[in-house]
Amino acid sequence: MTFQGREVRTPYANACVRYTLVTMPDYEFPRPALTVDVAVFRGEAGAREVLLVKRGSEPFAGMWALPGGFVEEGESLEPAARRELLEETGLDPLGDLDQVGAYGDPGRDPRGWNVSVVFQTTLAYDESGMVAGGSDADEAAWHPVGSLPRLAFDHDRLVADALGHAAFGM
Repeated sequence: MTFQGREVRTPYANACVRYTLVTMPDYEFPRPALTVDVAVFRGEAGAREVLLVKRGSEPFAGMWALPGGFVEEGESLEPAARRELLEETGLDPLGDLDQVGAYGDPGRDPRGWNVSVVFQTTLAYDESGMVAGGSDADEAAWHPVGSLPRLAFDHDRLVADALGHAAFGM
């Protein structure tokens, strides 16, 4: 299927119902940009670590953050989260990414109104492999959740919520 000259992959391609993608009409109501962030944990409860990236560009250049970025036009949320995780860390987890929540408080991003959908997954040490910064991330590294560096944006809240989500298997 194509949309505005781009191929769009959809799980409904073979469905009996025909879907038509149309552009949003222009109207006076502002719309946020859509982003995804991924909290990847490893280790047992007493020694849990989270994967962070050191931002290579503004805003918050040089600060640690969850891997993530903007959702591309026609892209679904979980594939966008997997793409950003792979681009920024080299990590491509096999299991599911669980959706933690959506975060859209005004002012959470100095670039403008952005809503982020946050995902989380927990890996065994042997699954976590080597990580390295890529794309717009200068570094990627594991950090103990009990002693995190100062995080960019509202990512301290995102990590805490994702950790709670993982702990209770939600």
